Amino acid sequence: MGGGTDAATGPDFREGVPFESVPDGGMLAGRVGDEAVLLARRGDDVFAVGATCTHYGGPLAEGILAGNTIRCPWHHAAFDLRSGEPIRPPARDPIPCWAVERREGKVFVPGRASPPASGGAPGDHPSRIVIVGGGAAGEAAVETLRRDGYAGQLTLVSADPDLPCDRPNLSKDYLAGKAPEEWIPLRSREFYDEQRVDLMLGRKAARIDRSAKRLLLEGDGELPYDALLLATGADAIRLPIPGAALRHVRTLRTLADSRAIIAAAESSKRAVVLGASFIGLEAAASLRARGLTVDVVAPEATPLERVLGRDVGAFLKRVHEEHGVVFHLGRKPAAIGPADVTLDDGTVLPGNLVVMGVGVRPVTALAEGAGLATDRGVVVDAFLRTSDPAVFAAGDAARYPDARSGRPVRIEHWASAQRQGRTAARNMLGAAERFDAVPFFWSAHYDVTISYVGHAEIWDAVEIDGSLEARDAKVVYRKNGTTLAVATVGRDRESLLAELKTERGSDES
Repeated sequence: MGGGTDAATGPDFREGVPFESVPDGGMLAGRVGDEAVLLARRGDDVFAVGATCTHYGGPLAEGILAGNTIRCPWHHAAFDLRSGEPIRPPARDPIPCWAVERREGKVFVPGRASPPASGGAPGDHPSRIVIVGGGAAGEAAVETLRRDGYAGQLTLVSADPDLPCDRPNLSKDYLAGKAPEEWIPLRSREFYDEQRVDLMLGRKAARIDRSAKRLLLEGDGELPYDALLLATGADAIRLPIPGAALRHVRTLRTLADSRAIIAAAESSKRAVVLGASFIGLEAAASLRARGLTVDVVAPEATPLERVLGRDVGAFLKRVHEEHGVVFHLGRKPAAIGPADVTLDDGTVLPGNLVVMGVGVRPVTALAEGAGLATDRGVVVDAFLRTSDPAVFAAGDAARYPDARSGRPVRIEHWASAQRQGRTAARNMLGAAERFDAVPFFWSAHYDVTISYVGHAEIWDAVEIDGSLEARDAKVVYRKNGTTLAVATVGRDRESLLAELKTERGSDES
């Protein structure tokens, strides 16, 4: 999925290459027969791994080495060089590893390495784990638990009737008609059966009985737990205006939402998108790809200015305008009719499809009802534990202490939710692992993809290196001289390096 390549070119490592041809701290691309392979060197150690990321097929040769990991330039997945295991989402599957031999000053790769022995979960672990929520955090937790050797009873409860899915694609290629639906589920039902996961789809959690350690479900049924993960995510917001509940007014959060928009687009000529958020603008781009006329309505003067700054926001506005999107900025919708939207200045926009992309609200009712600490999200500590040590929270609903600023934050990014799910899972098994991953997201608009690392709510300086118009730029957001975040266009490797520098506490730009 996603346009990567497995083309095998370069030297055949079965025949050997000089040891010195692999730079220390670098990589050498080649092949083993018809399979693309990378050699990566750390001092005297040389590793041989598959050349393609297992997420969307990104070219790992264009990524970086960090410690004993190799990181993908597209979406920042990381793999262990020794085992090939994915240790940082969004990748879920390992890359292949190859045996390496050194003799007479050369490096040879004779064939595949034996898969690493699977280890059991360390120490004592809960007998029964229940996860509430089938989004990024919940699904990542399931996979991590089984990959780390957890053998106990594992249940995933999701109000969504569909399998956990690739949510970023719902507003991108899938909505645009460029990705088939079979790409969208993250795993098949057979996968969960093989992993002995009790998958309860279309079921809502009603209440947590903390004293008895049981989760009560709506209707009937209860699930006892020894450890509970709240990965309840967030719900899309509907504006409280007349007509907001009409059938042709859609939000975009689930696979069912995206399906409904696609179905409506097939019989629509004009769409009105309310909100110039990432979801709103990605939906606008996808609907333009389907041939609809698209108007975007938003109260701000520049799209995404609060997140990306005026220059980047204005650039994205021009990109969308070049593709035919018409903006109505500084305006709010006053009412929605059966075939139009009336703005607060009286302007009437025709449209028999309306998409609301005005933000999301964290789902905290379950935590609040159980008496857990909440503050614009479910409050957790650095280990993603709530105020009840048997209950963890991860993903869009979790408010955690940022490892760099110490301030509590709630991040609504897919990759961050996956990484939190992984950390929470490991901590339910006793790992005592602090969550310190740098926030990362990507957003696609036609031929422009923006990668963003860090977290900048307020900044006092924006530095642009390169040219946004040429799709070749790095944008640095600083406050009091400290780098808070870096956005890139056309500079994937620099985005990886910015993430690594942030992890290491460096302010180099």
